[in-house]
Amino acid sequence: MAEKLGLQKETQYSVSFQSRLGKATWLKPYTTDVLKTLPQQGRTELFVVCPAFTSDCLETLEEIDMEGREDFLHSGGQKYHYIPALNEDDLWIETLYQLSKKL
Repeated sequence: MAEKLGLQKETQYSVSFQSRLGKATWLKPYTTDVLKTLPQQGRTELFVVCPAFTSDCLETLEEIDMEGREDFLHSGGQKYHYIPALNEDDLWIETLYQLSKKL
């Protein structure tokens, strides 16, 4: 996605990991930690996308769109833009339909 958008990793985007279960160590960096430190690095406007999902789930909406927004803004961020998943976009539904016909 970043390559198609022409984004540079070190200056224009980063990757973090959302879900953790219990006290076990999870994939890092944790999204909550990243969102809290970005404003300290001078990044005060943020566009957030969760490309692993084709539809928004309640967990993602709560943890990334709501709690993540709060973490970022309370840490000094100024603008937080959550980009929703494809959900029920007509083009996405048509693509799924066309793919399923090929199976």
